[in-house]
Amino acid sequence: MTDFSTIYKLSIIAFIGFIQACSCTCPVMECWFVQEKPGRGGGLTGATTQEKSLLHIRTDPQSEVAGSQRAPSDINPSRVYVITDPSANLCHPSLNPPRGSIKKPQCELNPFLPQPSSLAWVASLTESALSPVYLQADWFSSSFQGLDEQLGVSTISRAPTGTKEHDVILSITSKTMSAKSRLGEPVTLDCGFWVDPSTPLSTSGFAVEWRYQTRGDGRLVLAYDGKMDRLADTHETGASLDFEALHKRGNASLVLEEAKVRHSGTYICTIYLPYLLAQVAMELEIIEPPSLSIHPSPLPLAVPGQTLNVQCEASGFAPLPLELRWEFKGADGKSRSLGSGSMSGHRQAWDGTYSQSSRLELDTSKLDLGRGGEVTCVAVHAGGTRRASMTLNAIGFSSPSIEDSMAMVGVALVLYGLIKFVSWTFTGSGSSKADGQDKKEK
Repeated sequence: MTDFSTIYKLSIIAFIGFIQACSCTCPVMECWFVQEKPGRGGGLTGATTQEKSLLHIRTDPQSEVAGSQRAPSDINPSRVYVITDPSANLCHPSLNPPRGSIKKPQCELNPFLPQPSSLAWVASLTESALSPVYLQADWFSSSFQGLDEQLGVSTISRAPTGTKEHDVILSITSKTMSAKSRLGEPVTLDCGFWVDPSTPLSTSGFAVEWRYQTRGDGRLVLAYDGKMDRLADTHETGASLDFEALHKRGNASLVLEEAKVRHSGTYICTIYLPYLLAQVAMELEIIEPPSLSIHPSPLPLAVPGQTLNVQCEASGFAPLPLELRWEFKGADGKSRSLGSGSMSGHRQAWDGTYSQSSRLELDTSKLDLGRGGEVTCVAVHAGGTRRASMTLNAIGFSSPSIEDSMAMVGVALVLYGLIKFVSWTFTGSGSSKADGQDKKEK
């Protein structure tokens, strides 16, 4: 019995280990190797070339790579690389889709040249002005995007000159590649980094930089010198880092205290080591649905031949565009479209939100309004569909219904009965008086 129990426990442990191994399988990825051709003189930059490459990812330099290193027929064998990533960021499930999957993760590999930075919040990392021998190798920058934008990864890897085995030295990840937020809510843009502790560059400090870009314009949001523990003077109000998490766990996420329309755009998180940098870009969209109001309120009573002007005002929404349309629901419960009306141009408020209106002319001589109903303004926006309704009362537009006819017959019968009763009463009273008069005369 004891032997059976031991075998059972060992089986459970082996099964758990198998499941963990399967869940942590690292991918073999096709990747574009992109580099520039030599310049043609005159300060012109050479054309860019790209070739297919194959990356075998692993977490342990002693482990065998998954699958054969033989390259497919459309990939040059010189573009087959083995990437060792102890952080396992490149083994995320979104970068390793099921076999036969149509969707593929995106990947780009570029040669990288280590060099010092002159930025004020980075300069302290290379104060000695000495380039370590460690930099004498082949360096590469890689960017990866997982399926459905679940994850973005950027790495700097090092390979001994002339070899195809790369070691990831610096890795940045983000799980908010495409973030959305309502106005006024706090926003966290994820950015985490990992540095190989065995590299001599890991002990020389780091720096963090967040930049914002949109439509060709950009600005510095926040910059921090981790070596000197100093925040750059030029940083945006309401933007912050968790410095304890930054130093302990490499959490460089940007926190925006209150989302505003001007925050919509591209954010770039850059991590600096001495002579190295890696960055990941993500999109933030501030989405606020419109508030609707209908004027006049309440709607006036509609009579035949009259034209009613109704206006729907949509305000406080972002971003553009917005679709406004009108609907009418009669007393019978049936709905029909009244079109989009006459649309105004959009107007922008001080806080960056927009407003727009639609004016509808209700020509009672052309519309069958029946006994009235409900007029509804519908706004279709990226933040959702909004509706605002008002009751429209109408008179004299249609023949009486069966219920109305029955009611009128009932009223007529009551009136007829009342008239007969009054008639009989007066007739009876007149007859009694006449009989009394005759008796006196006798």
